[in-house]
Formats: sequence, structure tokens, C-alpha cells
Amino acid sequence: MVAAVSPSIEPAPRLADLRRFYGLLDELARHTGGPRRLADCSGRMEWPQRGVYFFMELGEVRTDSGSGPRIVRVGTHALKDQSRTTLWTRLSQHKGQRDGNGNHRGSIFRLLVGAALLADDPALCATWGMGNTPARAVREAERELESRVSNIIGRMPFLFLHVGDVAGAQSLRGVVERNTIALLSNAGKAPLDQPSSGWLGHRCPRERVRASGLWNQNHVDEAYDPAFLDTLETIIRATERRT
Repeated sequence: MVAAVSPSIEPAPRLADLRRFYGLLDELARHTGGPRRLADCSGRMEWPQRGVYFFMELGEVRTDSGSGPRIVRVGTHALKDQSRTTLWTRLSQHKGQRDGNGNHRGSIFRLLVGAALLADDPALCATWGMGNTPARAVREAERELESRVSNIIGRMPFLFLHVGDVAGAQSLRGVVERNTIALLSNAGKAPLDQPSSGWLGHRCPRERVRASGLWNQNHVDEAYDPAFLDTLETIIRATERRT
């Protein structure tokens, strides 16, 4: 297992690491049948119990590390001891409900996208992100914005990687997640694969989203350990053997 990232680790050239990372994702896509679209997914589909997911976004493409879509959100689940959250449970929280409604208080991804939408229309919702247990009337007033968020996230293609380790902060899933985010993030670095001028995240009030070019907040200002790419490659090759 790759050790936790330390800022003292001397990173390999980031552009070369980005190219390798996307090459590995291409390999993952070949092994798993390509990206899925969240709006088309349900719990009836076959999902691994645990894993890491990588979201892309329409109109967001790589400009330095090669061609093709760039990753805009990385995540996992069950990073607390004895957590029983499954991969699909987490993805379904991002997706929302069948009627388009959702709960941004249970998904930071939804909260961030909604906050960016509010930058264009602040009157749309006055309670976004406020409180943990809102009254029914509040939830009803938030429905229109929740539906817009569901539509945006639902159209995003994503890949997922089966990593079936135990729940906990030091899990292999956590290592892959935080190192991938740190690699992709442009926060405090010479920018690579910058977001397009029309990317919705530019309007997000969260500075870490704008600076990183990702729908992430955690790990965007950390260093990454290039050795995690060896670990990622090993996991993807194991995926090939399972399929």
C-alpha cells in the first residue's frame, strides 16, 4: 500500500504523471465497458461493494496531457471505521431521486454545483446549504434547484474502480482518492488541463473549486506521491483479470 502523502516527497514531473494517469483510465474504461452516465444508472445494475469514482463533464477536455475529457470530480466512500456505505449508495446520493429532486446536504458534490448555479440566480434559493434537518417547506422551496443539480450531474459520464478493502481513513481507496485529487488540482501550481472558460465551477463561491478546476475541496492543495500511480496500475490490472 502507498503511504500517506507527505509534502516533503519530491514529485515527479506533473505533466508526465497526468499523461500516465489518463492512460490508466483509458485502460480502466476498456476493462469495464466504458463510462456510465449517472442518470442512466440504478441500484439494480452490477456495482462493486466499494470503489473510487472519476467524473467527467460535457465540454471539459484536456488541453495539455493529451486529448479527451478531463476528470472534474474524484470521490470514494466508507472512510470511517466500520462504515457500511457502498459505492452505489454514495453515487445515488449524488444522483438524487427518480423525480429529479435530491438532498444536497448529503452530497458535497450537489452542494457545490448548486452553489455555482446560485451565482447566476441568487433568488432561486435562500436556504442552500443551511441546516442539517430542514423543514418540509424548506425542502419544497429547494426543489427547483435540486432538480437543476440532478440534471447537470446526471449527464456527467463517470468511471469507477473496484477497490474492495476495509472501511477506514487509511484504506487504499483513500490513498487513490487523495493522490488523484492532488495530481489533478491546479491550486497553487502551474495550471495544466485548465477548465474551459464556460465551466460552471468558475462561478462557485468556494475558492478551492475555482482554484483547483475540480468539484472537490479536500486534498486540492496537497502534494501527491507519484508512487500511487503504480498502485493504481496494479488495481486496474486486477480489474482486467476479474473481467
